[in-house]
Amino acid sequence: MRVGTPREVKTNEHRVGLTPTAVREYVARGHEVRIETGAGVAAGFPDADYVKAGALIVADADAVFADSEMIVKVKEPQPSEWGRLTERHILFTYLHLAPDPEQTKALLASKCAGVAYETVTDRNGGLPLLAPMSEVAGRIAVFSAAETLLKHNGGMGLLFCGVPGVAPARVLVLGGGVVGLNAARMAMGLGAEVVVLERSIPRMRQIDELTGGRVITRYSSLHAIEEELVKADVVIGAVLVPGAEAPTLVRRDQLKTMKPGSVLIDVAIDQGGCFETSHATTHEDPTYVVDGVVHYCVGNMPGAAPRTSSEALNNATLPFGLALADRGLEALRADPHLAKGLNVLKGEITHPAVAEALGLEWRDPFGVWAAGGARG
Repeated sequence: MRVGTPREVKTNEHRVGLTPTAVREYVARGHEVRIETGAGVAAGFPDADYVKAGALIVADADAVFADSEMIVKVKEPQPSEWGRLTERHILFTYLHLAPDPEQTKALLASKCAGVAYETVTDRNGGLPLLAPMSEVAGRIAVFSAAETLLKHNGGMGLLFCGVPGVAPARVLVLGGGVVGLNAARMAMGLGAEVVVLERSIPRMRQIDELTGGRVITRYSSLHAIEEELVKADVVIGAVLVPGAEAPTLVRRDQLKTMKPGSVLIDVAIDQGGCFETSHATTHEDPTYVVDGVVHYCVGNMPGAAPRTSSEALNNATLPFGLALADRGLEALRADPHLAKGLNVLKGEITHPAVAEALGLEWRDPFGVWAAGGARG
């Protein structure tokens, strides 16, 4: 198969869909790989590394899309890329369609097969292609919180780790999944007082064991959120419903109960955000203030560490990408977990959570969902 990776064009996105190491694996399996010139430079991978791995360097994105059957990216296609997608393309990337009706409309019009990293599953019900970026985002969220708390960045002027005789920051993490666990462990390691709100009791037991009881766990409820918001210096939103919009956990009227200069970090912003007052920001202009509370809502936090993020992402996506390159859409029929990554196909939505979020019909072409949807 002819596989292509264009340079990412989303603002401040420096990751790359295929690393030279991954390219070598595709080429070894007999596939042709086209890389847009400069696609990996910001992540530390010059064109020469791709040539050495066996890729063909092409002049621009038009050439990548025109000459490739499968497009491997990192972020969802931007408006400038929508018109390049056609029915013959398999698009393998993060899509986050639930809060993005315009992108969904464009992908449906293209009739491409859109396989979203964030909804591919594993045997344990996990999200193996979302996990590595969730790990990075959870850790970066803590660094970003510590920086934002400083006075010159708009925060209350609190040192995250404290000093002898002065208490450290109190960090509230909403959700104990991959993002939440990584944020909690990082915050704990930097000396903060950490509370995680979670609804899975087994997960709370696991967090307690992994942190030696140093992280406080509470069952997530409206009452617990209200109580903890009053005490928190930092709140990290780390909730996820696969394929769907993130639930709103903090309302605007609750901001007045928080400390002036406290910080909200919304890691769920790609899925619409979990704070009512959230809207997407960029690394260039990451924060804004609502009712005295600083909001940090960067939509591609892992893009700040493109080398680490690109390598971690490729480690996870490579087996699935090779399966798609080897077998095309038949790979979805062979692997129901990969099939659950399919969000759009031939002008139809194929994921129930995406369809529900957007109020549209959906189809189950490979019969991987237990109930609902038309079977093809």
